[in-house]
Amino acid sequence: MARRYDCNESTDRATGLREAASAVRRGELVVLPTDTVYGIGADAFGSEAVGDLLAAKGQGRNTPTPVLIGSPNTLHGLVTDFSEQAWELVDAFWPGALTLVARHQPSLQWNLGDSRGTVAIRMPLHPVAIELLTEVGPMAVSSANLTGHPAPEDCDAAQQMLGDSVSVYLDGGPTPGIVPSSIVDVTGRVPVLLREGALSPEELRKVVPDLEVAS
Repeated sequence: MARRYDCNESTDRATGLREAASAVRRGELVVLPTDTVYGIGADAFGSEAVGDLLAAKGQGRNTPTPVLIGSPNTLHGLVTDFSEQAWELVDAFWPGALTLVARHQPSLQWNLGDSRGTVAIRMPLHPVAIELLTEVGPMAVSSANLTGHPAPEDCDAAQQMLGDSVSVYLDGGPTPGIVPSSIVDVTGRVPVLLREGALSPEELRKVVPDLEVAS
């Protein structure tokens, strides 16, 4: 039976975060609010848990699961060949609605999907998400919806779709909106905007003037 906690109430929030952290460590799934939409998350290093996440959504491995982190410092252990421009983007827009596609450390044993040696990584601007990520470390997090259905802006919508496939629901109230994060590929010499979302090319070029936009 899934448990749900109201994170706008201090006692329930503390209990919910503790229960969510325990669930993640056991390899179970949790739903958490972010600064874009609600996400379904699992331990990023738990291959079976990530597989359960994909199964809960009805999603194939051809769409790799992004990773959320609670601090930019976590990047040092996760990515390699991270350029000065990539760090400038982190400094300017994290925490926030910017996802960076980077090359992950070859030694990492994770199974996020058919990622070809890269990882899509972000630090969300949401206190509940950051607190959980700080406690448990990197999490594989995808939008908390069934594939083909709208991404949920509140916990009710997420729970209606995912039900008891999730152990713990953290209800932070409605999210600010459904505009997704912008995705920038920083694996090459020049950053490339793969998806325009909350951040426009003009905003990004204030930090990295040579940003290209994928056709």
